[in-house]
Amino acid sequence: MPDDFILRAAFAGIGLMLAAGPLGAFVIWRRMAYMGDATAHAAILGVALALATSLPVAAGTAIVALAMALAVTGLSGKGRAADTALGVLAHSALALGLVAVSFMPSVRVDLSSYLFGDVLTVGKTDLVWIWSGSAAVLALLAWRWNALLTATVNEELAQASGLDPRREKMVLTLALALVVAVALKIVGALLIAAMLIVPAATARSFARSPEAMATWAVGLGSVAVLLGLALSLRFDTPAGPSIVVASAGLFAVSLIAGRAQR
Repeated sequence: MPDDFILRAAFAGIGLMLAAGPLGAFVIWRRMAYMGDATAHAAILGVALALATSLPVAAGTAIVALAMALAVTGLSGKGRAADTALGVLAHSALALGLVAVSFMPSVRVDLSSYLFGDVLTVGKTDLVWIWSGSAAVLALLAWRWNALLTATVNEELAQASGLDPRREKMVLTLALALVVAVALKIVGALLIAAMLIVPAATARSFARSPEAMATWAVGLGSVAVLLGLALSLRFDTPAGPSIVVASAGLFAVSLIAGRAQR
């Protein structure tokens, strides 16, 4: 039987993918990959805020990630160069978070666990937070699924149907912030975007409908979690990066299988 810490890590990773899989599909469809990266980088600033104010790290991360996502959404909506705004905000938030922590001499914390994740140290309290956060994101996406799909396909069609595309974009923004807060413990701020994008990109090779792509992304992401943990134990490598490597390996296999099928 696997040790308890391995089982907790596996349950944590699968819990993350329940939310990251469907959300990652929307990130790909709406070409929000860079926005996801910017929001993830802001998580380190959230860690600094939590340490400075004695808030739970998850709460500080969620607050700053949501603020970053809202700022990026606002800037892109005003016609500014979205890629430039995202790049400036993403790297500035990451650097500011790292600098802010250095100004806290009373705080002794290993930032590498926040940058690259530390899923093997997940406890029962962390599991409750991860699964609760993922359940909230999944419920939000399920509630707004049809509206989100319509707004993603064609904003004019969404408006003609009585939907507000800006509201649907805010739903995705909120979901993205929650997933960043949930994923920080598992893969870290620098690799969160990978777990949103890579499983969903892999799923696109097998899916024939939006719902199927979301389901495939959850399944393939969960497989990547288990493979990554196995690689980490076998070769004594960092667990978070190993999970992303496994996910990238599945993506490569899907490309080869797709070319062979064609």
